[in-house]
Amino acid sequence: CAAVKEVFDDTRSIAEPAGALAVAGMKNYVRRKQLHAQTLITIESGANVNFERLRYISERYEIGEQTEIILAATLPERAGRLMRFCRDLKAHDVTEFNYRFHPGQTATVYVRVQVQAEKRDQRALLAHLKKQGFGVVDLSDNELAKMHVGHMVGGHAGGVKHEVMYRVEMPECQGALRKFLSLLDPACNISLFHYRKAGGAYANVFVGLQIPPGKRVSFEKRMKQVKYTFYREQAN
Repeated sequence: CAAVKEVFDDTRSIAEPAGALAVAGMKNYVRRKQLHAQTLITIESGANVNFERLRYISERYEIGEQTEIILAATLPERAGRLMRFCRDLKAHDVTEFNYRFHPGQTATVYVRVQVQAEKRDQRALLAHLKKQGFGVVDLSDNELAKMHVGHMVGGHAGGVKHEVMYRVEMPECQGALRKFLSLLDPACNISLFHYRKAGGAYANVFVGLQIPPGKRVSFEKRMKQVKYTFYREQAN
């Protein structure tokens, strides 16, 4: 009841009674943190926000909190460079990774990475990646990147031979991407990769692999050994 009263006492509030608790919680947060001259957004409780809008909010929340950054990274199109890039991210979790093969000397990947809220952590990571020879652009404030680029993985790529498409379920934990890459035979090549952290116990990854004839059976056997559930999507 106190929360409802607080909303109606404040003429700047636009929330209905169903959203009163959220507004009261935000005001308490402002008082505790002694915030000034900042714009804050709270999600109304009850049925005032539909699931579509919640998905939009959750996509932007971590970037707004500066605990996630979006990067476009340029890598030499050579075996092992993706594994090295993941290692150079160090303790930073990857929450999204998009890549599609394109003929040429370099590859461009779209990646979201969790960082500490302090700006120095973001600057240190970017400086480290550049020092290792990766071309890196921070797209965290780029509206086009946030709205569209992450979904533009691409369709069929010309000149890609022996490509097999898999949908793979892997545990949602730190190092899962590196563990998956370690299963690949050196003769295999990643031609497509799409992953986005969904907050569940398992992640669903869509990956295209160029697997030489005779290597597919051994690769799938290794995935079964580490208990990864996978589906071949060639006919999809």
